Amino acid sequence: MTIALLLTFFVGLVLGLPLVAVLISSCLVPGLLNPAFTANIQFVMRAIIGGGDNTGILAAPLFILSGMIMAKGGISEKIFNVFAYFLGRVPGGFPCAVIITCLFYGAISGSGTATCAAVGAMTIPILLEMGYEKDFSGALVATAAGLGVIIPPSIPFIMYGTATGVSIGSLFIAGIIPGCVIAALLMAYSVFYCVRKGEDKGRIRAKLDALEKIGLFPLLKDSIWALLTPVILLGGIYSGIVTTTEVACISVVYALIVSVFVYKSVKPSEMFTLIREGCRSMAPLALMLAVATAFGRVLTLLQIPATLSAFITSNFSSKVSVLLVMNVVLLFIGMIMDTGPALMILGPMMLPMAAALGINTVHLGIIMVVNMAVGFVTPPFGMTLFVASPICGASPMTIGKKAIPFILTFLVALLLITFIPQISLCLL
Repeated sequence: MTIALLLTFFVGLVLGLPLVAVLISSCLVPGLLNPAFTANIQFVMRAIIGGGDNTGILAAPLFILSGMIMAKGGISEKIFNVFAYFLGRVPGGFPCAVIITCLFYGAISGSGTATCAAVGAMTIPILLEMGYEKDFSGALVATAAGLGVIIPPSIPFIMYGTATGVSIGSLFIAGIIPGCVIAALLMAYSVFYCVRKGEDKGRIRAKLDALEKIGLFPLLKDSIWALLTPVILLGGIYSGIVTTTEVACISVVYALIVSVFVYKSVKPSEMFTLIREGCRSMAPLALMLAVATAFGRVLTLLQIPATLSAFITSNFSSKVSVLLVMNVVLLFIGMIMDTGPALMILGPMMLPMAAALGINTVHLGIIMVVNMAVGFVTPPFGMTLFVASPICGASPMTIGKKAIPFILTFLVALLLITFIPQISLCLL
């Protein structure tokens, strides 16, 4: 039955069938082959319904909606102007400002592709105007956009937590320091690159003059509501005052107040359209979550996670080698598979192995999501490469080649996060 399930799953993926259909058909195969098996058709249907009956799922569409409202309000530009004002005078200052903007915008959108689209659409034209190469500008934003799924609130953290039962609030808190470490290393490489290649000082000076003409206080006044967003959201979770779903509701209300009444960049009449877009983007993901729950239960009944854990731990003697193998597998999966389904399928499978090795389940979630973030920008299927490509006017493969040093920098951060658990767990 196990072989039949796996064969159905991989054949469906190769044929390019919708992943939901692949998962449902894979779940049903063992029960059809053996009517006495616990996971019959009724069991699978109940598991799917039970997987969808989860209030934690509501957090994802609410964060998506608040990110859409903030994006409509031009929040990324306000954040970028503040950091460009402070960093523009140092070598590589404007690329560093782009990275920090992605860091902060990720705390609003929770999505790598949304961060790439919102920040890239605003910052890439500015970088090109100041003389930076098209491929460098695209690679910079495409890679830094991965911070959007590591800095909380993160949609992949919600996916992993829902699939495994790990506290989503703990995952959010644990993602703060790893996100900052990755951002710091990306900024270090950007400075090195700009010092080695040189910058157009005249154009940079002109941009700085324009920002200085506005003045620091007006810039801060214009951006303070955007900059306070992660503080309010993370403060609520860290203090334990609100749950993840409740803070998602707060994020929508806060985004509405800021965008409609403070910045006045969103009209009340546009809200229905934004809500409709949010539901449209989340509906397939919610169905995927429900079906993945059933898939995970069938895998557990077939003892596939335990078998995989036993195989890996018996063939690799040390914890270090197991972690390295796990990262290689996750990096490969991240290159060819969408983040949400990958986390929902692999998360429950890797939990027994993590338990056998004494790996904290929150730490495992951080490792998995960071690997998926690398997959966002890894050729040939890196999603953010295709988002950044039309904005900067370079092909996805050209951007991907230029992104290789950024990817290597990301991998250095991944190794640090993997083998120094306290980077993730120190705030818990």
